[in-house]
Amino acid sequence: MADNSVLQVAAPAADPIDQLDPREFILIKNARVHNLKNLSVALPRNKFIVVTGLSGSGKSSLAFDTLYAEGQRMYVESLSSYARQFLGRMDKPDVDYIRGISPAIAIEQKVSIKNNRSTVGTSTEIYDYLKLLFARVGRTYSPVSGEQVRKDNVADVVDYLMHLPEGTRVMLLSPLLPAEDGRPMSKELDLLLQKGYSRVVVNGETAFIEELIAEGQPEVKGEVYIMIDRAVIQPGDEDLMFRLSDSVQTAFFEGHGTCLVKLDDETRIFSDRFELDGEVFEEPSVNFFSFNNPYGACQTCEGFGSVLGIDEDLVIPDKSLTVYEGAIAPWRTDKQSEWLKPLLKNGIRFDFPIHRPYNELSEAERNLLWKGNKYFEGLDSYFKWVATQTHKIQYRVLQSRYRGRTTCPDCRGTRLRKDAQYVKIQGQSITDLVLLPVSRALEFFQNLELPEHEAKVAERLVTEVTNRLEYLNRVGLGYLTLNRLSSTLSGGESQRISLATSLGSALVGSMYILDEPSIGLHPKDAEQLIGVLRSLQQLGNTVIVVEHEEKIMEEADQIIDIGPEAGSGGGILQFQGTYEEILRDTKSYTGQYLSGKLEVAVPTTRRPWRNALELTGARENNLKNVSVKFPLNVMTVVTGVSGSGKSTLIRRILAPALLKQLGGGAGEATGKFDRLTGVNGQVTHVEFVDQNPIGKSSRSNPVTYVKAYDAIRSLFADQQLAKARGFKPSHFSFNIEGGRCEVCQGEGQVKIEMQFMADIYLTCEACEGRKFKQDILDVKYQDKSINEVLEMTIEDSITFFKDQPKIVERLKPLDDVGLGYIRLGQSANTLSGGEAQRVKLASFLTKGNTLQNDKILFIFDEPSTGLHFHDINKLMKALNALVEQGNSVLIIEHNMDIIKCADWVIDLGPEGGINGGHLLFEGTPEEMVKLKDTNHTARFLAEKL
Repeated sequence: MADNSVLQVAAPAADPIDQLDPREFILIKNARVHNLKNLSVALPRNKFIVVTGLSGSGKSSLAFDTLYAEGQRMYVESLSSYARQFLGRMDKPDVDYIRGISPAIAIEQKVSIKNNRSTVGTSTEIYDYLKLLFARVGRTYSPVSGEQVRKDNVADVVDYLMHLPEGTRVMLLSPLLPAEDGRPMSKELDLLLQKGYSRVVVNGETAFIEELIAEGQPEVKGEVYIMIDRAVIQPGDEDLMFRLSDSVQTAFFEGHGTCLVKLDDETRIFSDRFELDGEVFEEPSVNFFSFNNPYGACQTCEGFGSVLGIDEDLVIPDKSLTVYEGAIAPWRTDKQSEWLKPLLKNGIRFDFPIHRPYNELSEAERNLLWKGNKYFEGLDSYFKWVATQTHKIQYRVLQSRYRGRTTCPDCRGTRLRKDAQYVKIQGQSITDLVLLPVSRALEFFQNLELPEHEAKVAERLVTEVTNRLEYLNRVGLGYLTLNRLSSTLSGGESQRISLATSLGSALVGSMYILDEPSIGLHPKDAEQLIGVLRSLQQLGNTVIVVEHEEKIMEEADQIIDIGPEAGSGGGILQFQGTYEEILRDTKSYTGQYLSGKLEVAVPTTRRPWRNALELTGARENNLKNVSVKFPLNVMTVVTGVSGSGKSTLIRRILAPALLKQLGGGAGEATGKFDRLTGVNGQVTHVEFVDQNPIGKSSRSNPVTYVKAYDAIRSLFADQQLAKARGFKPSHFSFNIEGGRCEVCQGEGQVKIEMQFMADIYLTCEACEGRKFKQDILDVKYQDKSINEVLEMTIEDSITFFKDQPKIVERLKPLDDVGLGYIRLGQSANTLSGGEAQRVKLASFLTKGNTLQNDKILFIFDEPSTGLHFHDINKLMKALNALVEQGNSVLIIEHNMDIIKCADWVIDLGPEGGINGGHLLFEGTPEEMVKLKDTNHTARFLAEKL
């Protein structure tokens, strides 16, 4: 019997994410951006969410390249075609759908400001309000007498006159100024007569003009004043008041801004010019306080804040020496010592201590050494003389040896014209305020008391300035000055400034996406940051933070963990839930590190050390005369709360001073310190491994940076087909003509200029984005073309090239520092600051064998940036490898996992800014933990040890 039953196909099971309400969740379905593997996730609205996972697992791909990119694209699509031309064209992320998305604001950690005129004050707009405030209510004071400079007007003079006692006789006079063309006084008086004036006052005596210019009268000599009007004061007489107003106006006109009121026993001078003590001052205006405007910029440094001058650190390199012992470097030679002899011979006459070290001389004694006196010519005169001898090559060399960038003496580095400092509010000039730490500037504005009229004018401005300063202080940047250059900020500082600016705008219903805001923050300051993020969320925003900091994860409403591994092994949603739930999770690396199942191991022993660099008397910025030893051939960590002086000590003093001693870094200014000892033979190189990009062009990439590409190109040139076609290694380079696609010049993309719309980048049609000509791509090694090799991750390529030890040797360090997930040909400008820093570290590890005779001091600035706990394990192995090669490693760091692995810890503090700059501790981590009741770092380190 035939089976008549209908064949039923099971309907696909409904995806639970489709059932959720987009008004309550932001829904992402099947995201495939970069390494994301059809990842679906529902983010609850108006919550504080942390996205975490290993470096390269896909966190940023989810948060920035999917969520933010779609939010921005939808916003741009809603604008007119005219407006769209000013905004970048945005591709739609590779995803099935994203529903319930809010307007997106991304705050990234890139220091994108390259403008060397941008400061913290200008980027937060505080400086714009300050300019307006000083232009409206600032008062100008004369630098000569300290008196306020005033400009009198007609009302001031009439007011003075009408308040005189009844019956007072007054005369209104104007000085008669000599004619510019030198004509005689009689001609001037004749002109006055024609204008309608009848009397003048000559040398205190009143006279009729007609009588003075009558025939036979001698030429008038001495001081001559025009009598404009005479009156007897009657207070309350309105007609008299109107008459005097006209007369005063005439007096100001005839006297070119000066009017005299002569009473019986005194004469009062009024001026409608802005002058005092014989000096004419500029009236404050907004441009007067703008260093980006030629009118307001300092004339000496042209608005740059520094000048190329004689560098004191180069002239007197060792400040512990006395003048007699040869502290002054240029005067040590036989010929130049002639300049020193008069000082040694006559020093006793003016009580100059030639046997006292330079660093113990008083300010006046140091100035005397530079300025000189009648007994000897100082260093300033010496260098002026050297400048006159520069037609001789040896003097040109001598001059260049002692020149460097120094702070402009006129504007104190604020780039503003000198007379802008004469305008003050409550005793402070705009220059004083921008040089104060934000926390101190905030106190000034909170306690500001102005007269009633000025308070009304300034009310709105003071509110705006105070609010912005308050937000900067809340995000842990109270130690910065408003004058600090934006380009010198770290990624974390730059991001927190953007965060403070966002708080100031107080938007609601938005989606804030932040990239590791805890970078550069001590765990103590991270607590404050959490409060800021919470207040942003409580306004009614969804706050999504890509983060590795344990404290921030603890406070999150929800944690999303992407993994399990990096690169091609990542891109999967490992976990979504609360902090308590992730502690119980056994699959996620994050959960295992948070619960203590996995950990960064503490070394069993600390390396001992014998030699050290000793820095004495560091006094730059907020450092309080710090003297400290930096051990060599071990791993040292410098720590302390944000703004305690770590970067100043290492980046501004130790690194440049060391470079100068080793014969480099002449142009770089060194912070104030007394002396640096222990260098001779113990250190031969300094390598500062920071987070700046490894290359500025899109052509620079990791494989070229670690010099592995040369070997790969040679390998391809050795293939049978390449030899048959006559290809050299250069044919396999996308940087030079030969084998690259000439349509896109090896970029893989072609830029199409769209006139009134944004430029569009399209995949090159000639090579289909593969960068090389077809005959080059025909050459294969193990069935892969050169382009396919460049698209591999580091991890995959090490397996692929396992038979090529030369290539593996160069690539292995990239994997060792936790960068196995990046592609060989990945453009340098797509790498984060932390990734760029680790590529540099890998390049030093590859050089390990060639640099074995060198003793290098490696300085790292926060190498833990962007690293998961699991990656820190790899990083520590790499850093230890550098020490094992006979080098010294010095790290500026807040991460407790790195601090606990150090051989030696140097802690600065106790707080940031003016309350920091003291050396609190130097010793091993075990010794430091004993201070946990009195030291911020020790308190958090105790939890780890």
